[in-house]
Amino acid sequence: MAAEGPVGLRGWTLLGILAAGLWAAWALRLDPAGLVPGQGGLAVARELFARAASPALAYEAEVVPEGIVPLWLRALQASRTTVVFAAAAVSLSAACGLLLGFLASTAWWADDPAGGRAGLSKRIRRAAAPLLYGATRTLVALMRSVHELLWAVLFLAALGRSNLTAVIAIAIPYAGTLAKVFSELIDEAPREAAAALRAAGAGPLQVFLFGLLPRALPDMSAYALYRFECALRSSAILGFFGYPTLGYYIAASFENLHYGEVWTYLYTLVALVALVDLWSGVLRRRFVR
Repeated sequence: MAAEGPVGLRGWTLLGILAAGLWAAWALRLDPAGLVPGQGGLAVARELFARAASPALAYEAEVVPEGIVPLWLRALQASRTTVVFAAAAVSLSAACGLLLGFLASTAWWADDPAGGRAGLSKRIRRAAAPLLYGATRTLVALMRSVHELLWAVLFLAALGRSNLTAVIAIAIPYAGTLAKVFSELIDEAPREAAAALRAAGAGPLQVFLFGLLPRALPDMSAYALYRFECALRSSAILGFFGYPTLGYYIAASFENLHYGEVWTYLYTLVALVALVDLWSGVLRRRFVR
């Protein structure tokens, strides 16, 4: 084996990343002076952060319409909507990601099944499987290359604002990401049980369902729970498109200069993410042992 030199492959890789970052900073003309706010921006920032220690407990508007729900209840209702959107999107993306992850893995076709499959059937499968694998990997890359916000813009322009368009906008890139990770976890799963099933003459789907999926499922479940945490933040951002999630009320309060209400909704979002992180952490420890 040729000597890598005193720096080594990892060292050269890190140096390459550092050089690329410096070149990007020069090409973009990044100037730290651009982070210094103007007088008006500094006043807004000072007023906003001054309310961080005293979030609003009631609406800050001078005139509050009769019959409107209290601020704390509205924050809870927005939290519920945020969770519902996230749960619907992750459920849809997990189902699609599992199917695409199976097709995007090599585990179901790369190894020839032992036990004397029919020659024609084997040749057809060996010829068609790489094409299906390549097409699926391309589809997965396209799905996760477009951010959910851009998907939301496209769907809103084409289909109008509806709950389904919001869910699909989150689900498409998440399904692509889950499919990529699921396929890698399936390919990296221990193959002993799969090899035994192949030797017994099991087909690709049987090998996947009973030999590979049970070994990869704990890690797949743990990653799906992490994506649910990410979906909460994406769901909140949908509020800037008019959906009644926490982001909607954060944006509305900020526009009306009700900074105490902004922090009330922000703290609610932080608490929501923290609770979900705690819950998913407990589940991940039970899944991955």
